[in-house]
Amino acid sequence: MSEAKPSKSSVIRDEAGFIAGAATTAILMTVGSVWFATLGQSLMTPMLFVWVFGVMIWCAFGVVRHAESLAELLGEPYGTLILTLSVITIEVALIGAIMLTGEANPTLARDTMLAVIMIVLNGIVGVALLIGGVRHMEQTFNLQGARTFLAVLIPLATMSLVLPRFTKSTIDPTLTTLQAVMFAGITVALYGTFLAVQTSRHREFFLQPPATGSDADDHPEPPAHAVHSVGFHTLFLVLTMLPIVLLSKKLALLVDFGIGTLAAPAALGGILVAVLVLSPEGMAAIHAALANRVQRAVNICLGSALATIGLTVPAVLVIGLITGQTVVLGLDEAEIVLLLLTLLLSALTFGGIRTNMLQGAVHLVIFAVYIVLIFSP
Repeated sequence: MSEAKPSKSSVIRDEAGFIAGAATTAILMTVGSVWFATLGQSLMTPMLFVWVFGVMIWCAFGVVRHAESLAELLGEPYGTLILTLSVITIEVALIGAIMLTGEANPTLARDTMLAVIMIVLNGIVGVALLIGGVRHMEQTFNLQGARTFLAVLIPLATMSLVLPRFTKSTIDPTLTTLQAVMFAGITVALYGTFLAVQTSRHREFFLQPPATGSDADDHPEPPAHAVHSVGFHTLFLVLTMLPIVLLSKKLALLVDFGIGTLAAPAALGGILVAVLVLSPEGMAAIHAALANRVQRAVNICLGSALATIGLTVPAVLVIGLITGQTVVLGLDEAEIVLLLLTLLLSALTFGGIRTNMLQGAVHLVIFAVYIVLIFSP
């Protein structure tokens, strides 16, 4: 693929999100820091939330654009892996900032991970398969790749979010120090093994199978943005992530204040974090499904769910051990039912080699139930 030589004007236009993020970070870290000392005293608070959240979303879309450009240059599964790791880095930074800011919220990590799994495996998968099925009837993906994702995701999700509810070492759904260290180590080791399989030994599992029959008439769409060099996109991917990470503490203050003031469900904080980090990634998955590249959508969705467990669980356990904060991982009974139902449904959906619109509709029903239960447990 030929690489476009970026002009100064095109770079400024394309990187407007990064520029806005850098300017916002500079303002809020200096003269704007006093605004957070008077939250709730004026209309400034909702305006600050809209400003910070909007800029972080803008930057997140920039991160996805650069990750997709790297995917075009490096090929799959490296492009999707870069996107997934970038998004999870943002997620861990946000959770860490909220854990270290304001009042203690021992269930934040659990709520965020459940929200990510529900949004990805039911919301995004549901929309992608529904609209992909409407446009292309049936869509083909690599069965071996999907099975590999699920073979790691199912045990890790069960051990991290279900098992702590039933252990007897503590009186609440938490882990002892020994359990936390062991769980973090096992999770990292298993996820590392999966990455070795995905990127080297069985890379072909995660590639779109060759088109046959009616699928052969579908041609890949050209990238919707300019693709430059690997170095260019790597540099700006990192630079665009920095404002998100640096602004995460400011967003944490606003989220903590808003939930306390509105007496909103505690799980809402986790949902806001998940929406922030998953919005651009969800758009990438839906775009891939519309372009009949459902394998990329599978890699994004299942990869995000797996990385959330594989990287977030060890990170929050380490933060909890270092700071002495309580980290509750075990889900409530209704949430366990939804999680297990989601994992079972995902195993059925990706247990063949083709998907259709009905499977997408079923996933969306489970997602709707999850949303209802947040506000009406």
